[in-house]
Amino acid sequence: MTRLYGWIVTICLVTLANTKLKKEDTLADRVHRLTDLNKKDSVIRLKGDRFYRYVVAGPRNYSVIILLTASQSDRKCPMCKEAQEEFKIVANSWHSSKEYCSKMFFAMADVDEAPEVFEHLRMNIAPVFVHYPSKGKPKKTDIMEIQRLGFAAEQIVRFVAERTQILIRIVRPPNYTSMVCLALLVCVVAALLYVKRNSLHFLTDPTGWAVSVLMMIFAMTSGQMWNQILKPPPMYKNPQTGETHFIYADFQGQFVFETYLVIFLHIL
Repeated sequence: MTRLYGWIVTICLVTLANTKLKKEDTLADRVHRLTDLNKKDSVIRLKGDRFYRYVVAGPRNYSVIILLTASQSDRKCPMCKEAQEEFKIVANSWHSSKEYCSKMFFAMADVDEAPEVFEHLRMNIAPVFVHYPSKGKPKKTDIMEIQRLGFAAEQIVRFVAERTQILIRIVRPPNYTSMVCLALLVCVVAALLYVKRNSLHFLTDPTGWAVSVLMMIFAMTSGQMWNQILKPPPMYKNPQTGETHFIYADFQGQFVFETYLVIFLHIL
């Protein structure tokens, strides 16, 4: 009888060990596959099978930052393209950083390619940034508030740091178009000053300088710098009621249309 109990205990221990090893192998295979996909592209394209296999299924020891978007032209989502560009900058920065590891992946799901992802997350708007944690399901705090924060790469990095404690240093690709335009503008201004070197009295005209200073003040006080840095949406359409809001409901944010209204009032 003692020997029988010994065999039963041994079989139970072996079964538990094999089950645990199988789970670890499953997790290792999942991480290995995600890493291979990440080598091909810093943003993994999600479809139904990939989403349920790599994001929803457990066990997981990694987080996934997901961008829900609608990139097709008939969807009429101009913000989605801008959000994808900023999201790509963050993903490339993470993929090329020294701190890169398999603890976090960036993925994107399009409503036309993966409608089941939207259904699972109960989303019917785009763009949306979602943090899918390593344990459990996303909570309300795992959804980025782009209506208040915008979707600039710097804001996405801050959101990622708050949810995963992983810091990413943004590396933006050089914008040669801006450099060329600035160089051409400087050359044109220099050429005009040289041609009109005998009639530069406008440089001492107080009216011209006053108008220039006022325009700068109007631009800054209306929030044009806010638009450039945080890239807020032009307006907000409530998906539940269908109402379009041009004025932000809170004092901590603003829409692009609102800044134009403010600068118009200031000019008046």
